Amino acid sequence: MASIPVNVAFFSVEFGDKLKGVFREMSGLGSENEVTQQRATNAKGEVIWFQIPGNLKWNPVTLKQGITTDPSSLSLWNWRKEIEEGKYESAKENGSIVMYNQAGEEVARWNFEGAWPSKITGPAPNANSNEVAIEELTLVYDKYIRVK
Repeated sequence: MASIPVNVAFFSVEFGDKLKGVFREMSGLGSENEVTQQRATNAKGEVIWFQIPGNLKWNPVTLKQGITTDPSSLSLWNWRKEIEEGKYESAKENGSIVMYNQAGEEVARWNFEGAWPSKITGPAPNANSNEVAIEELTLVYDKYIRVK
């Protein structure tokens, strides 16, 4: 039987007491390896080249959310402030990004280790627009794994 694609209604982010909430958008999740060229000689003495995996790189994850009046919405700014103040080790946090369907059922989960905010961007308000003010947080991490 063929798999049915997941229709995501929303997703939540849980990183201990550093960051909790529902976000509007996520991008960048993934990993890649550098490709290293390896030279060898075959039995006929001919030079052949093949490719092997090099260093592993984890891609930064960017999260976007609308600004709210809820005091907990300051948590991402406070977390980033720890890095700005040089509190790198205490700022690292394990956590999860969880996707849900329209029924509110968990459909996918990624667990992260050693995450910390490398960048934060505030909204770009425009008085001629009625769009929601969006803020962005970019996370880097030691590693992640999809567990569901």
